[in-house]
Amino acid sequence: MKVRIHISLKPGVLDPQGRAVHHALEGLGFEGIEDVRVGRLIELEVAADTSDAALDEMCRKLLANQVIENYRIEKPSFDKLRMSGEVQ
Repeated sequence: MKVRIHISLKPGVLDPQGRAVHHALEGLGFEGIEDVRVGRLIELEVAADTSDAALDEMCRKLLANQVIENYRIEKPSFDKLRMSGEVQ
């Protein structure tokens, strides 16, 4: 089963990478961009019986720095799998 972990900086934490992207977009002539925040997406292929608690522990112990980052675990729903053709 594929699991996605979305990691983003907590509100109030400075984002120099986001600021650089913002500056570059303005330099390219794009207008109306008020803020840019850069995060990470980690995709894991795990056994179907991997528990939510185990996924949460992976995030807390390694994947996210909880001092400055938030994370969100996204597991595919049965309907999404059926729509994509992975489930018959």
